[in-house]
Amino acid sequence: MDLQIENKTAVVTGSTAGIGLAIASLLASEGADVVVNGRTEERVSEAVKGIAATHPKAKVRGVAADLATAAGVEEFVRRIPETDILVNNLGIFEPKPFEEIPDEDWFRFFETNVMSGVRLSRAYLPRMRERNWGRIIFVSSESALQIPAEMIHYGMTKTAQIAIARGLAETCAGTGVTVNAVLPGPTASEGVKEFVGSLAEAKKQSSAEIEKEFFTSSRPTSLLKRFAKPEEVASMVAYLSSPLSSATNGAALRVDGGVVKSPF
Repeated sequence: MDLQIENKTAVVTGSTAGIGLAIASLLASEGADVVVNGRTEERVSEAVKGIAATHPKAKVRGVAADLATAAGVEEFVRRIPETDILVNNLGIFEPKPFEEIPDEDWFRFFETNVMSGVRLSRAYLPRMRERNWGRIIFVSSESALQIPAEMIHYGMTKTAQIAIARGLAETCAGTGVTVNAVLPGPTASEGVKEFVGSLAEAKKQSSAEIEKEFFTSSRPTSLLKRFAKPEEVASMVAYLSSPLSSATNGAALRVDGGVVKSPF
């Protein structure tokens, strides 16, 4: 399928690994001019080289910046002053009992998961409106709907992203700009793989056994019964980045493997 995004500029935050890298790679394969982002030059350069090696004709460049800070966003926008597609993928997670989450962690999660997208959207949306075309996508989570007891601060930020996406979409009514949220379920991202690996080592079990146990005890409602691949989430994001998705706006679209039982 031709997604009709050739030569469109696409910014994908937090895209040196996992879901973000899969999104950047897929958009690049469709002919978009992709901007990869991470905190360090080394990680960004590695991701850009990887995409270029897989897709020799890809137009891909990288900008290292810590988008969890206002200064980092300001520098990023200075270097990339406008974009057609903005994928707010940057995010962190950490299981921690509620009583042990200090104020600093709440603010750190909010700055990283929420404010990075708020600041970038605020910077890029005006030009999208002027051109009467643009795509803003927030990579949220099924945890926005089913707040995980083991990381309430993370769930809070994911719910906030859905609210922001819907609110921004309302401001774009009647234009060619759309704003949506994508809600992945448990996905085999870099962070998840590391967490599963460390848990497997601690319990002296295989990663496959930990995965099976996770979907039996922690996410029993999953219909997929496995971690989704980052590429499976990227496919939804790529569609929403396309002119083909013009009638989808203000939506929260689940790629959760059926974890959320509600059909709505």
